[in-house]
Amino acid sequence: MAKVKITETVLRDGHQSLLATRMRLSQMLPQLEALDAIGYKSLEAWGGATFDSCLRFLDEDPWERLDTLKAHLKTPIQMLLRGQNLLGYYQYPDDVVRAFVKKAAQHGIGVFRIFDALNDTRNLQTAVEAAKEAKNEVEHSVEVQGCLVYTVGGPHTTDEFAELAKKLDAMGVDSICIKDMSGLLEPYVAYDLVKKLKAATKLPIQLHTHYTSGFGSMAYLKAIEAGVDVIDCALSPFALDTSQPCTETMVAALEGTEYDTGLDRKAMTPIAKHFLGVKKEIIDEFGLKGYFDVNPNVLDFQIPGGMLSNLVNQLKEAGMEDKYQELLDEMPRVRADLGYPPLVTPSSQIVGTMATFNVMTGERYKMVPKEFKELASGRFGRTPEPVKQEVLDKCGIKPEDMITCRPADLLEPGMEKYKAELAAKGFPNASEEDVLSYALFPAVAEEFFKKRTVKQLKALGVANPTAEDVLLFNLDAEVAKKFFAAK
Repeated sequence: MAKVKITETVLRDGHQSLLATRMRLSQMLPQLEALDAIGYKSLEAWGGATFDSCLRFLDEDPWERLDTLKAHLKTPIQMLLRGQNLLGYYQYPDDVVRAFVKKAAQHGIGVFRIFDALNDTRNLQTAVEAAKEAKNEVEHSVEVQGCLVYTVGGPHTTDEFAELAKKLDAMGVDSICIKDMSGLLEPYVAYDLVKKLKAATKLPIQLHTHYTSGFGSMAYLKAIEAGVDVIDCALSPFALDTSQPCTETMVAALEGTEYDTGLDRKAMTPIAKHFLGVKKEIIDEFGLKGYFDVNPNVLDFQIPGGMLSNLVNQLKEAGMEDKYQELLDEMPRVRADLGYPPLVTPSSQIVGTMATFNVMTGERYKMVPKEFKELASGRFGRTPEPVKQEVLDKCGIKPEDMITCRPADLLEPGMEKYKAELAAKGFPNASEEDVLSYALFPAVAEEFFKKRTVKQLKALGVANPTAEDVLLFNLDAEVAKKFFAAK
C-alpha cells in the first residue's frame, strides 16, 4: 500500500473556514520556507474566497500574493476554482475563463482543483481545457484535478458518483477530488465511495472534508483503508470545527502503519505555534469568534457550517429568531424542490435565501429572488433532478424559459468589454490581471485600484492626491512621475 499524501490547507481553507478568509500575506511569509520543507503533496493557498477577500478586506492584490507565494515555494501551489464561475458567483464567458486560468498558471498555480456546484460537467469543460493547455505554457508542472461535489439525498448515491468520476476521467483530468464541503461523508460511506471510484478510474483519488458534523477523521481513516491517495488537512490552529481534520493528528495516527505519510510531525510544531499567534491576531483585528462548535445537525439541514450564522442573522434582523428551527426544517425542503443541488457556493446561498424568505413571509415562494429563478430555470446549469413543476409555476417560469444548453454558450465574449469599461472609468492601461479582477468583482476591484493608485502617488511625494492626480497617473504613469517630480 502506498503512503498517504497530504495537502495542507492552512493558507486557504483553514482560515476561510474559521476566520472569514482574513489571513494576510505578511502573516504567511515567516513560515513559507518551513512549510515548503515538510514534504506536502501540495499547499492550498489561492482561490476560493481568498481573491475576493484580498481585494475587499485586506487591501492586497491577489495576483501579487500569488507571485510572492511562488517565489518562496517549490511545493505545488493549489487553488480552488469554481469552474465557469471562476472565483465569483455568476458564470463568466469562455474567453474570461481561459484568460483567468492561463494567468493563474503563469503566476504559479501548480494544481487546479476545479468543481461545479451542480456537478454539471459542462460547466467544467472550458476551465479544464484551459488548465490542460497551460501545461505547455509554463515551466512548472500543472495538475488538473476534477471534483465531484459530495452530498446526500435524492439521486445522490455512490454509484452515481462513480459514473461522474468516469466522466471526469474522460475529460482528461489528472486526478479526482471528493469535495465534501459540509462534512456529510459518513465513515463507512467513505470506504464504499473510494472503493467504487478506484474501480471506476485509475486516476489518483483525493478526499477533502470538513469537521462540521464530527465525521472528519473517521471518514479519512476509512477512506485510507479503501485506498484513497491524498487527504486534505489543516495545521492544528486552523483545524477542526468547520475546517479540515488536523494535520499533526492524522500524521501521528498513520505513523508506523502501511499508510505512514513519512512527514515529520515535530517539524510542524514551530509552524503551528506561529499560526496560533496569527489566529489570535486575526481574531483581535476583525473581532471574529475564531471557532465553531461541531454540529451533528448538519446531517439533517445539510448546509455548510459557515453559512448558518448568516441565515440566523437575517432572522434576527427581522425580529424572527423564534423561527430558527422552522428555517432549518425548510432548507432541505427547498433543496428537494430544486432537484437536490449540492449546497456549495453559489447554490447554498440561493437555497438558504429562498428558505429564509419562505419562513419570514409565512408563505412558500411568495417572494422569489432573481437568483433562485435563474437556478431553477437552468441559468447555472443542470440540476441533479428536474425542478418540481409546482415551483416553476409559482416562479412564473414557462417551458420556453428553461435553459437546456450549456449556460455559458449564451454569453458573449467579455474581456474586451471589461477592458473598455475600465478605460472609461479612468484605467486605460489596465493589465490583463486587473481586467480579470474587475471582471470578477467590478465595484470592489475598481475601489481597490483607486486606493492602490493613491498609495503609489503618496510614495512619489504627493501628500493629498486628487481625483485628477489619480487619473493622470493611470493615463501615463511615467509622465505622471516626471510631472510630480517637477512640482
